[in-house]
Amino acid sequence: MVSYVDAVTAPLRKNGQIKIHGPQAFEGMRRAGRLVAECLDMLTGEVREGVPTERIDQLVFEFAMDHGAFPATLMYRGYEKSCCTSINHVVCHGIPNDKPFRAGDIVNIDVTLLLDGWHGDSSRMYAIGEIPRRAERLIEVTYEALMRGVAVVKPGATVGDIGHAIQSYVEPQHMSVVRDFCGHGLGRLFHDEPNIVHIGRPGEGSVLKPGMFFTIEPMINLGRPHVKVLSDGWTAVTRDRSLSAQFEHAVGVTETGVEVFTLSPKGLERPPASTAA
Repeated sequence: MVSYVDAVTAPLRKNGQIKIHGPQAFEGMRRAGRLVAECLDMLTGEVREGVPTERIDQLVFEFAMDHGAFPATLMYRGYEKSCCTSINHVVCHGIPNDKPFRAGDIVNIDVTLLLDGWHGDSSRMYAIGEIPRRAERLIEVTYEALMRGVAVVKPGATVGDIGHAIQSYVEPQHMSVVRDFCGHGLGRLFHDEPNIVHIGRPGEGSVLKPGMFFTIEPMINLGRPHVKVLSDGWTAVTRDRSLSAQFEHAVGVTETGVEVFTLSPKGLERPPASTAA
């Protein structure tokens, strides 16, 4: 049985309890979420053919430093980069390197910034020039799946409701939902309770209560849902090498519904605005 605890009195570690946050925490998450959205907005003009993913990583680091923040992934469990860049059949945790983007690529860029003790966590898809229609459709379905998950968040709903909203939309599109990775609680911790699985049945799982913070970040494959992690210990790819896409928002449960902390000030998180030629 999952228990809930006031975040103010809870230890600063993952202990199996779901933390409930107050108004000051919402303010902190708004600032952190907005900053990470502004960082992803900035990248819209930088993600283009010929640019290596290492350059994107450098830009994220510089943006964080310039705004009094720190990239939460940098040295997290030994990870040595400031963001994740997952191209084409890479599902998540792609490591930036010197390989340049090519025309027709799709890439998920995942950024988490630590600002004044709070984590802003979001990811978006970017397209490099003209992309195949199937890739475009995958991106559209993935974004819609995320927003359907967000839409069911309210007090009294369950984690299973979120997963069901995503799974019941994606699978009739002849696409699949990755099972191996999930959303997560966050706040002062990068990863906390609860886990937000992107498949599920209505009414099952932890009950949502006002003051809960977590990410919703479905990873959707054009092929089968199965993934494998490469020998670097981080990069997850589709086993059948089909294309994969992901969008992520950080949200808070309010008294009446949901607040999305990571909306783009410019509305650039919605496809196809997050693509660059």
